[in-house]
Amino acid sequence: MNSADIRRPTPDTLPLSVLIPVKNEEMNLPACFASLTRAAEIFVVDSHSIDRTVEIAEGAGAIVMQFEFSGGWPKKKNWALDKLPFRYEWVLIVDADERIPPDLWNEMAIAIQDDRFDGYHLKRKVIFLGRWLRHGGKYPDLNLRLFRHRLGRYENLQTQAAPQTGDNEVHEHVILERDGIPIPKSRIGLLKTPMLHEDFRDLYHWIDRHNRYSNWEAQLYLNFLEGRSPEGTIRSNFFGNPLERKRFLRRLWVWLPFRPTIRFLTVYFLMLGFLDGKAGYIHARLISQYEYQISVKLYELRRRRTDR
Repeated sequence: MNSADIRRPTPDTLPLSVLIPVKNEEMNLPACFASLTRAAEIFVVDSHSIDRTVEIAEGAGAIVMQFEFSGGWPKKKNWALDKLPFRYEWVLIVDADERIPPDLWNEMAIAIQDDRFDGYHLKRKVIFLGRWLRHGGKYPDLNLRLFRHRLGRYENLQTQAAPQTGDNEVHEHVILERDGIPIPKSRIGLLKTPMLHEDFRDLYHWIDRHNRYSNWEAQLYLNFLEGRSPEGTIRSNFFGNPLERKRFLRRLWVWLPFRPTIRFLTVYFLMLGFLDGKAGYIHARLISQYEYQISVKLYELRRRRTDR
């Protein structure tokens, strides 16, 4: 079905395509779609949801595609970037639990007309238990989400050996390249207005999701410990951009002892998470627990290596 038959342009419509990867997101999708009314085209890439996800998406005028995951690589977002028939040059990637406020749409309307840029980092405001985690939520939490779709793909950190991580990219970042050559930093901009990240589901889903993520993180930690640095990934550079500096610190982080305790102290005290109230304390404790899960799963992976 042609997307022109599904969404009719309006004077406020922006000539860009939105990509939303989903699975069982009936609680989050209505608010997400309500924030996407200015998008000329929306693709929802589903993984055979068993709730009302498809019904809601089609009712909002989105094109729904089903992703068949056979393991390995690529996962859902890279598959979508390779296979979907985007009508527009620019793509905006939005998770179901994210919303795009009007001021950000106004910024994007100008940004996609600027030939000096091939992509833009977006900020994220994390809302947890009804409160903005202004301090402990890693704000501004930059993500490269708006870019010329032919130039951008998610990095392959070679974590395919990690079991039960799902069919969607976890914390991989988008790499922009033209003819195999990385896009200069000067052609990647930053938009001021943050998107909102708030999962309307309960904490069971947060814990369940991070249990899967910790499998992925444990494999990534093992890769770092073994010195693996695949081509086509964010490089490790303390003096580079924020993502390169973060990757540098992550490679140092895996060598530290008492990581769960350090993580709690960092989030709650060093990052001033205590100023986020009760939600900030609960979040810091959960993040510490998440780090502990990564640590014990990493221990299990290393023990299995030595037992072979």
